[in-house]
Amino acid sequence: MTIAPEKTETQVQLRLGEEWIALCALSLLTPGRGVAALLPDGRQAAVFLDREGAAYAIDNRDPFSGAQVLSRGLVGSSSGQPFVASPLLKQRFDLASGRCLDDESVSVTAYEVRLSTDLVVGSGSTA
Repeated sequence: MTIAPEKTETQVQLRLGEEWIALCALSLLTPGRGVAALLPDGRQAAVFLDREGAAYAIDNRDPFSGAQVLSRGLVGSSSGQPFVASPLLKQRFDLASGRCLDDESVSVTAYEVRLSTDLVVGSGSTA
């Protein structure tokens, strides 16, 4: 019998209250693109990996249209701050703070994100 070696896999985790929720493996994210994640409370988060390897998460709901689309927005930067532009009306949201760069009175929730390396044990097989 052989056993596959142990390996580590970096996970993207989001903080909800006092709890950290595993969203996905870091390897599933593409720099400069977003993905939507369904949270345990029914809300959606838009998760991004910038070109420098930093992960961010904000509400996926565009407050101007009400649509769950921010994960499909265009990622860019302004004065060194990463943002996502809504694919519908093009308002830009700071990925670190959730603040709308085009209307100071509007913001979305920005979640604390961390990368965590967890040990994954390989599956056994017979030889």
